[in-house]
Amino acid sequence: MILVGTRKGLFFVEDGRIASVHFPGVQVPMVLRDPRDGAIYAALDHGHFGGKLHRSDDEGKTWEELTPPTFPPKPDDVEDIYCPMRKIVIPWSLKLTWELTPGGADEPGVLWAGVIPSAVFKSTDRGATWELNRPLWDQPGRAKWMGGGFDYPGVHSIAVDPADSKHVTIAISSGGVWQTRDGGATWAATSTGMHNSYSPPGQEGEPEGQDPHRMVVCPGDPKRAWVQHHCGMYRSDDGCDTWVELKDVEPSTFGFAVAVHPTDGDTAWFAPAKSDMERMAADARVVVVRTRDGGKSFETLTNGLPQEHAYDLIFRHCLDVDSTGDRLAMGSTTGSLWTSDDGGDSWATVSEHLPPVYCVRFG
Repeated sequence: MILVGTRKGLFFVEDGRIASVHFPGVQVPMVLRDPRDGAIYAALDHGHFGGKLHRSDDEGKTWEELTPPTFPPKPDDVEDIYCPMRKIVIPWSLKLTWELTPGGADEPGVLWAGVIPSAVFKSTDRGATWELNRPLWDQPGRAKWMGGGFDYPGVHSIAVDPADSKHVTIAISSGGVWQTRDGGATWAATSTGMHNSYSPPGQEGEPEGQDPHRMVVCPGDPKRAWVQHHCGMYRSDDGCDTWVELKDVEPSTFGFAVAVHPTDGDTAWFAPAKSDMERMAADARVVVVRTRDGGKSFETLTNGLPQEHAYDLIFRHCLDVDSTGDRLAMGSTTGSLWTSDDGGDSWATVSEHLPPVYCVRFG
């Protein structure tokens, strides 16, 4: 099953067709199938009415509403933090649940949530209750994090080390890559090697000023990770401690989405866009680029994808690969959904008429 969160509902796709629709008309920015118990979680965005969270234990036949990640009241003695770009106060309130990730195999019931504004929450009871991770929220350097496409910075990528559940890596837009090795008690910025083109001279490489759009870690080879950055593409060979830039990748090194093979850390897929200023498919052609040698070379995959007058953009959570490493799914801002059964060599169109796609995940 493929779970597709969109601007107007959650779609279940089976055998190449839309099998069911849930929460029609409601924004679904994130969805998760927990591989440990099969539960499906759907984060909803009701706009003015705020964020909601639902869980299904019966393949979507019924849904139980849960309490979404909720910030505690702001203490009177804590000073406001302002977004350095927009000069607005970072609120102590949930704006969007942007990521949901299961804890380790040895942590039944544990879930991690990344949200806007830039915070991480943890649940130990299958999403019934959530606790704000204060060590990250109270980081002194948080005042340097800034909003990008959203008004506030946010946590969009969370990876739990399969060999050590206390080792968790996150990516923040715009605040860089951070790691904890003690279950969230302490955090360290690990964006070394990344750089940007929007900071003042001399500050381009500051770890807390980086804007990773999406980060993925290979489950079978946790030392290997990949990032699609606002200003390029990166690979890590040491568990996200340092990063190496990938250059001269056609048609573009700008984009949002990246996926990594579940066991082969050398194989990854990116969905390039034209540029920061023109957020659409480069040359009005939808393509996926794939490396099978750790980024030394890339193939441009086009078979089955629109190759003229295509102005799609693939958001950061809209490219996914299944547990076999053979099946991929990709959704776009124009409501198209494609799947591949051969690692991206060829693609089939599931629909061209969905609402704008926010996330795609295999279930």
